[in-house]
Amino acid sequence: MEDVKWLLKKWGFLIFILLTAGIAGAACWGRSHTEEKKVAEEVWEPPVEVKDGEMITEEVEDGEMITEEESDMESSGDSAYWFLPQSSDCLISEEEKEQLESTALSAAESVKEIYKDVIIADAANYSSGVSEFTREQRRAVAEQLGVAGLVSVEEDTNMQNPEKIKSFYADYLNGQDSMVTVFEVQRDGLIGAVTFIYREERLQTYYIGVRWKQGGMPEIQGTSVSNVAEINLTEKGYFIYAYEHVIAHESLRQYWRIEPLSKDCRELTRKYISGLSYVNYNVLVTNWNSSNAEDILMPCMYEDIYRIYTGENLKVEDWKIPAEEYERIMTTYFPVSVDQLRERCGYDEGSNSYEYEMIYASPYPPFGEVVDYIKNADGTITLIVDGVWPDYNSDLAFRNKVVVRPFEDGTFRYLSNSIEEIELELPEAARS
Repeated sequence: MEDVKWLLKKWGFLIFILLTAGIAGAACWGRSHTEEKKVAEEVWEPPVEVKDGEMITEEVEDGEMITEEESDMESSGDSAYWFLPQSSDCLISEEEKEQLESTALSAAESVKEIYKDVIIADAANYSSGVSEFTREQRRAVAEQLGVAGLVSVEEDTNMQNPEKIKSFYADYLNGQDSMVTVFEVQRDGLIGAVTFIYREERLQTYYIGVRWKQGGMPEIQGTSVSNVAEINLTEKGYFIYAYEHVIAHESLRQYWRIEPLSKDCRELTRKYISGLSYVNYNVLVTNWNSSNAEDILMPCMYEDIYRIYTGENLKVEDWKIPAEEYERIMTTYFPVSVDQLRERCGYDEGSNSYEYEMIYASPYPPFGEVVDYIKNADGTITLIVDGVWPDYNSDLAFRNKVVVRPFEDGTFRYLSNSIEEIELELPEAARS
């Protein structure tokens, strides 16, 4: 479930690119009449025919013939994002665009050594061109860009040079024209340079996507100009913004954490909180402890708890989960008994298994982050967790206190949860 939630929240945009490119590739495959051609997924448009019926082609280094239109499409910075809603006008000049694109390429070139061993040969133009880009590599790229004085961020690293965002926001509040560029290192290795522009009392972004081509050199994948409906820099330090036109399956608002979060809090969030949902079951949205833990048991919980335990997605056969596995994992992570599990979680005595109940992704869910913690004398840890709900413009929708007991083998047990509504009410889907 965590992967699905992450995809919807952060990567609906790129999923849409992949789907669109796949459809375009299939259409081009059906119309292709040459024996020597590119891989279908890399063909964006059918070849152009001239009046005498011959294709306009040019020879590339490996001797393969490509059409003039294919060459133009590959070199065009705008082609990859042609389907995105574009503003009818742009607040910056062509000269400024060229300068931003040059800066983006120079920034990418400065970190190319980090990418040199993960470049995919002949990768499709709509992809990042990178294979298995690790968390450590993303962090290294963001930090190196920061050393160069650029505003840079990735999802598990504190923003570098955030004061430039703060200055931009102050200019915006004062009605003063301003610009700032944020370099975001994405999970797949693509670098997105997002320039916020405030001019003529209007807000826009100019986005430049930088991918990696064979040989380890960066190239501009595409650009887009989008009108921004609102921006907000919260007291706790989240920069939250919304576009005028929201892409289907994309989040209502986008965000970055501007203020730093300690390494310990990030690690505690990753281990204990990130895998849990505020909207699919009641672990985080009701008050409970060991005396009434059975009240939070729901069959759909298991999928997320399994991922927390194994680090892998759950795979089932015939929609059944063996009872031994189910009960071992659930009694490790919660103070519940086998009898309580069998009563509440769909146990089938005939097959000695539990029925698998799929979690369906909920749009725009909140997420939790550990902002403080207490190591208790009995070996437990009390986590102070803020519920962040960017789609509703809140970085402190509610606050949890979650108590966990770590075990020597790396597993742990959730012992209790209490929650307080701060800025927003709890998700209705979770309370029903």
